[in-house]
Amino acid sequence: MMAGLRALLPDLRGRLADDAPLGPRTWFRVGGAAEALLQPADARDLATCLGHLPPDMPVTVLGACSNVIVRDGGIDGVVIRLGRGFSDIVVEDNGLVVGGACLDMTVAEHAADAGLKGLEFLAGIPGSIGGAVAMNAGAYGSDIATVLDWADIVTRDGNGVRLSGPALGFGYRRSALPAGSVVTRARLHGTPAAPAAIRQAIAQIRDSREAAQPTRARTGGSTFRNPDAAISDRKAWELIDAAGCRGLTLGGAQISEKHCNFMLNTGSATAADLETLGETVRRRVRERTGVTLDWEIKRIGRPAAPTTGDAP
Repeated sequence: MMAGLRALLPDLRGRLADDAPLGPRTWFRVGGAAEALLQPADARDLATCLGHLPPDMPVTVLGACSNVIVRDGGIDGVVIRLGRGFSDIVVEDNGLVVGGACLDMTVAEHAADAGLKGLEFLAGIPGSIGGAVAMNAGAYGSDIATVLDWADIVTRDGNGVRLSGPALGFGYRRSALPAGSVVTRARLHGTPAAPAAIRQAIAQIRDSREAAQPTRARTGGSTFRNPDAAISDRKAWELIDAAGCRGLTLGGAQISEKHCNFMLNTGSATAADLETLGETVRRRVRERTGVTLDWEIKRIGRPAAPTTGDAP
């Protein structure tokens, strides 16, 4: 496969590696390898690459890998990960233009330095801007839909497109981002305010998150979405707690005692442990409360191949 890819991408300016381990890149520290890992140099390099890849070649886009479980068998095809060429932050009047690889926390801090209020909530989201746009990430009373003016994307066929906020069809923890496309940068707006006051708000968010969430553990952020109000008036963590799942373990995976909508790798978990534990929680919540929780964490790739002696 790699020989074929290199032939398809003779002008690649970024990096291409085969059988690249992904587990160490994820916040859970689990998962198999990418069949091919592509790290384009910039948006033009990305567009050229996508334009030359066959339409039937599987392509998976990974960001900060904070809200994802990469299964133990790894990911087939090409995995794209954005690097330094997608991390610029430019301050404009009443807004920032930020690269898709920028960490949410970094964007919040730059907004504070620029005296722009309204982006503090990003300090409470573990991830990057590309992923935040793709899933309409939100926390502490705001979300991407509230602050996004436009996003530049490269589509699966290699075309660059700029989409406005309304064109992205944002909903709760979702967007209508075209399948296979990559967010390369976005413009986020804010309102002028005193930098000191913004920094204080960010500090409060950090303190609140530290007090309520297992931020120092190997975790992946919120495991399940909060159900629609028409289905339940309880948040996901309340339903999980009501089903008796706080602290539940399976192999090296555990439901956090501190915040039971967080799963932990206690040190020896596999991706299969984490996913199976999550499905166990979903089943128990459904049986106890009648509510079916939807995953917020993405599970991607192939399960590990059965070892000799395993049942087919």
